[in-house]
Amino acid sequence: MYTHKYPLTVKAVWWDETKREVCWINTLKLPFEEEVICSSDPARVAKAIVEMEVRGAPAIGVIAALAVAAYANKLAAENGSNVVEKLNEAIDLLWRTRPTAYNLFWALERMRRRLMASAGLGPRSLAGSLTEEALNILNEDIEANIKIGEYGADLVPEGATILTHCNAGALATSAFGTAEAIMRVAWYRGKKIKVIATETRPLLQGARLTVWELVKEGIPVTLITDNMAGYVIRKGLVDLVIVGADRITREGYVVNKIGTYMIALAAKRNNVPFYVAAPTSTIDLKSSIRDVVIEERNPVEVKTVMGRLITLENVKALNYAFDVTDPDLVTAIITEKGVVYPPFEENLRKTVER
Repeated sequence: MYTHKYPLTVKAVWWDETKREVCWINTLKLPFEEEVICSSDPARVAKAIVEMEVRGAPAIGVIAALAVAAYANKLAAENGSNVVEKLNEAIDLLWRTRPTAYNLFWALERMRRRLMASAGLGPRSLAGSLTEEALNILNEDIEANIKIGEYGADLVPEGATILTHCNAGALATSAFGTAEAIMRVAWYRGKKIKVIATETRPLLQGARLTVWELVKEGIPVTLITDNMAGYVIRKGLVDLVIVGADRITREGYVVNKIGTYMIALAAKRNNVPFYVAAPTSTIDLKSSIRDVVIEERNPVEVKTVMGRLITLENVKALNYAFDVTDPDLVTAIITEKGVVYPPFEENLRKTVER
């Protein structure tokens, strides 16, 4: 249960104790409709992840863990057989939903370990054990977000203008966000910050989600097109950049929403600090950048805006969902365990293992 001093304005994913289901806000309907969906069906949750009703690496990991717990409770209520086998199949299904966000695999690995450790229990006790682990993952994410916010807020000057890309807010996590947690805590501390948010084509997470969250918080926000970012940085309108991450490799390469790399280049050229905010669950010490699969999504997303065709129907389109920002472009990585500076390969490992 959330008990912190900061207001919990927005939640993306949560556990319904009465229904024993996972619930989420359908971000595809925002900012015009706040639709809440609850389910104990892993296939329905998998669909939500694939179609980006739920998006953002931490939120994807949390909803996957809660989906396993919800399904375990459903199986226990049905008194069915082969419960462990069915739960393993559910984990496999959720594992295949998206290839890039590391938190998905981190969370599901934890759920599978708990499943194997509890496999000898009866269905109800097994469901209780898996629910406990999923709620641990949920609550740890909230705690991590708050700590990221507090560490990061120390780096934000009074009255600063922050540029952010995509949505690394509460709608990408359990609550508060990563990059936006820093903005929230800075604002709660009385720092009169302003935010510039990129629209984030093709799915407009910045325009639809980041703007919606910041307006709810009362934080001043200005929306720009993605291709305006370099100019507003060059013009001196940005004091620092803060973005999230879907995966950070052991060398310090940052895999984040497509367009991040171009912003990092502009920031480096103009001596603007470029910060990445992410929990340690996003840091993949097992992989180098050569191992990372960059998700390529349906090209229809590029050819449409909010479902409306904007180009010739038969034209070819390319739709990489993420890009890679090199370590030398990153000023620091802000985690729940502290701020990590270069050399990243050495210091990320120390931070994760601490």
